[in-house]
Amino acid sequence: MKHDSQIGVALRSGHPCYFVGFSPNPVPGQSVEDVCLAEAAFIEAVAKRHPDAAGKPVVIGNCQAGWQIMMVAAMKPDLPGPIMLAGSPLSYWAGVHGKNPLRYLGGLLGGTWMTALSGDLGSGVFDGAYLVQNFESLNPANTYWTKPYNVYSQVDTEAERFLEFETWWGSPVLMNAGEMQWIADNLFVGNKLATGQIRTTDGIRLDLRNIKSPIVVFCSEGDNITPPQQALDWILDLYSHERDIVVAGQTIVYTLHNSIGHLGIFVSGKVATKEHDELISCMELIDTLPPGLFEAVITEVDENTQRSDLIHGRYLFRLESRTLNDIRALGGNGEADDLRFATAARVSDMNLGLYQRFISPMIRTMTNEPLAELIRTTHPNRLRFGMLSDRNPTMGPIEALAESVRENRRPVSPDNPLLAMETAASSWITMWWKAYSDVRDTMTEMVFLNTYGSPWLQALVGLGTQQTDIPNRIERDLRRDAAVAQLRAQLEHGFEHGKIEDAAVRALIYVRLREGAVDERGFATLKLIRESRPENRRLSLAEFKQIVRQQYLLVLLDEKKALETLPKLLPSDEAECRSALEAIRRVLSAVGPLSDETKGRLTRIEELFDVKRRKPQKETANA
Repeated sequence: MKHDSQIGVALRSGHPCYFVGFSPNPVPGQSVEDVCLAEAAFIEAVAKRHPDAAGKPVVIGNCQAGWQIMMVAAMKPDLPGPIMLAGSPLSYWAGVHGKNPLRYLGGLLGGTWMTALSGDLGSGVFDGAYLVQNFESLNPANTYWTKPYNVYSQVDTEAERFLEFETWWGSPVLMNAGEMQWIADNLFVGNKLATGQIRTTDGIRLDLRNIKSPIVVFCSEGDNITPPQQALDWILDLYSHERDIVVAGQTIVYTLHNSIGHLGIFVSGKVATKEHDELISCMELIDTLPPGLFEAVITEVDENTQRSDLIHGRYLFRLESRTLNDIRALGGNGEADDLRFATAARVSDMNLGLYQRFISPMIRTMTNEPLAELIRTTHPNRLRFGMLSDRNPTMGPIEALAESVRENRRPVSPDNPLLAMETAASSWITMWWKAYSDVRDTMTEMVFLNTYGSPWLQALVGLGTQQTDIPNRIERDLRRDAAVAQLRAQLEHGFEHGKIEDAAVRALIYVRLREGAVDERGFATLKLIRESRPENRRLSLAEFKQIVRQQYLLVLLDEKKALETLPKLLPSDEAECRSALEAIRRVLSAVGPLSDETKGRLTRIEELFDVKRRKPQKETANA
């Protein structure tokens, strides 16, 4: 709810915004699928409130809300507009050695049986404080020293911010035990979302390749909860080549920050004024992109930037075509690592089955709601604040003492030697905690890799043979293959059919194809051209998207044929062709000087759009 967030940026841009949140207590019996269906109904209701909107609602999901939205979009592909995922994990096994220790946690605990135990002790309710505790354990230096020390050392300015953050961070929602168990089994440990192994209760397989909306992924190298590999490697799970993304008609855009942390992705002022602002303001451009994989490159505008009048704000938004090798270059799992995680998932299933069969019934008979509430109240994350609050009767005198200290407070001089000693001691303590966490993380990784890399354990759980099929890639879908073949057949008829708008878009794609980049200046020029046309001849956003997609696929399918048949789309009206050609030139010139190859392609287009030069060719053909 901060001003510096996606919602704040969207509101400043004049967009109506709606927020989907969770109540502190779950509805008894609700499941993850129920939540997905509720979110779908919410998006549908929002769309109905804005029947005159240019497109469908843009849906933003932070962290775990991201995978929830992707499930919704896979269930109902025609419902949402562009989807923006910020710090959202979708490929849960992914990561690199020496980093990302959180992904090993499930294996070290023997699987998700402890999730089931937590749910049983909570009388059917899972306490979100356990998740917060796991996140905070990633950086013990900050959790146990830096954060409280900053409050102490900057008490005049830091207290309000600290209390505001801890009030939010320290108030996690509760979930039905069944919900959390499903998440842990199918996502955190099972990694079943991106590999198409999840089915709804009515048997529909959730295939993320069915999503029709553009998908925007924002991640950061500094995020230790959702590293870039977990945010992006689902693309590698779904596709073996970037051409498959194009054929599937899917548009994927990602942008990678080099340092911001997990929470900073959502509410950092620096991020909000750059990445969020540009992504929100250029969402219409993203929504009209042709299918493919792109990286959003955001650079600061300076005096050398051409046509800065067409640029929104202080940054230039540019989309550059990428390949799957660019995703692989970020690092990720090898086959041996995937086999280890698959082994951990099998062990998890075995241990969970043993727990549910022999131990869970006893735990449930010994647990009741008052005991569950007591366990939640005494959780360390709550107890440390509760003990120092007004709820503790022994803290009564502290209130008067605190007020006395405020009235008589005398800040210490900056050159006080004791302050220097304090600062040095703080630095030493921080270094000690960091050294501890480095050793702990190294040992964690070593134990996981050696344990689940054991050929004996892999063989015991039925993995490790040459015939074993590790589910780290989505399986082929014959219906999808048939749909692709049908699309190709339909495209064959599209080469020679279309209007002047189709011809202009095909020409633009042909000229810029080798550049592999689009920026907001060209799109802004297109919008100006569209607005200058009579209202009854303007293309809607949906019509323009369809033309871009079809013409892009035609050029990729057969560039030579697309060019040779282009004149068949052009009218005989010389003025109309000249106007279309001038629009093409304006769009191309908006992005700066053209390369020699681009100039050559433009010359070829100019020849095809010249009515006088085309007429003799038609007459010769008729003769």
